[in-house]
Amino acid sequence: MNIDALKVFLEVALLGSFAATARKLQQDPSSVSRSIATLEEELGIRLFQRSTRRLELTEAGEIYLNRIKPLIDEFDHALDDAHQVSSGLVGTLKITTSVSFGQAILLPLLIEFKKQYPNIKLELLLTDAVLDVVAEGIDLSCRLGPAVDSDLIGTSLLKYHYHVCVSPDYFDSHPVIETPDDLRQHQCLVFNLPDMHSQWLFKDNNSQLMQVDIQSGFSISNAMAVKQAALSGMGPAMLADWMIRDDIKAGRLITILDQYEAAAQDFNSGVWLLYPSRQFLPNKTRIMIDFLKQNIDAMDLSTQTYQRS
Repeated sequence: MNIDALKVFLEVALLGSFAATARKLQQDPSSVSRSIATLEEELGIRLFQRSTRRLELTEAGEIYLNRIKPLIDEFDHALDDAHQVSSGLVGTLKITTSVSFGQAILLPLLIEFKKQYPNIKLELLLTDAVLDVVAEGIDLSCRLGPAVDSDLIGTSLLKYHYHVCVSPDYFDSHPVIETPDDLRQHQCLVFNLPDMHSQWLFKDNNSQLMQVDIQSGFSISNAMAVKQAALSGMGPAMLADWMIRDDIKAGRLITILDQYEAAAQDFNSGVWLLYPSRQFLPNKTRIMIDFLKQNIDAMDLSTQTYQRS
C-alpha cells in the first residue's frame, strides 16, 4: 500500500478538507480526492462521510486512523534517523513567532543555527496573528504571553518583565511621573490589542495591585513601532525587557516607576515553544528547541543593570 496515500489520509482526517490538505501538501484538490477514493477502494471501506461543509471520519475510518497513525509516525521517525546517519541533519523546519520577537531575538539566533546546521532549511513566519500550527504545517511556534492554554505540546523558553520607559528628554516638556497614577496626565503609547491599550497593571512592594486607566493618543499594531515612537519622545510606553535592553544600556531610553512591578496583561509573561502533539518529536525540531534554550539562557536580556537608581 502506498505510504504517501496513507499520509494524505492522515492530513485529510486532521484538517477535515480536501482543499486545506491540498494547500498544505501543495497538490491539486482533485489529486487529494482521488488518493482518498483509491485508498477506500483498496481497503473496501468508506473512510469519510462527505458533506458540503466538512469531511467527517466514519467509525471504520476513525478505527483505521487510530491504528495506522502510530505506524506512520514511527516510519517518519525511522526515516529521520536514517537521514541523520547517512547525511547529517536535513529537512525543512517551519517556525513562527511575533514580528518584534522575531526581529529582536529569534532571527540572530537562527542565523547562528544555520551556520551549525547548514543542511536544515529554515522557514520563518513573522506575524502577530496566532497561526494554526497544525493547519499551516508549522513545526515550532514561539508564542508570547501568559501560560498558553493549548492542545499543543509546550515548553517555556523565556520569562520576561515589562517596564515603563520614555526617552531621556521626555520630561523636559512633560510632568514628572513618580507613581502609576501620574500616567493619567500623559498620552501613553500602546500596543493595539484589546487587553493592552486602555489599562496597565502595577504591583508595589507589598504586592498591592493597581489598575491604571491610561490615556493614549497613539496606538500601534507592532511593538517595535511602539518602541520607535517612545525613542522619538512621543510618550511613555510599556515594553518587554528583551526589547529595550540595548536602548536602556545605550541611554536612548530610561525606565521609570522601577519601584513597581509592571505588566500589560499578566505578571507571568513568557515566551513558549509550542509544537504539534504527536508520538515523536522530529530530531530537527528537538535540536532547534535545545539550541534556542541554550542560547537564550546565555543571553543577558534583563534591564536591571541599566535601570535608573
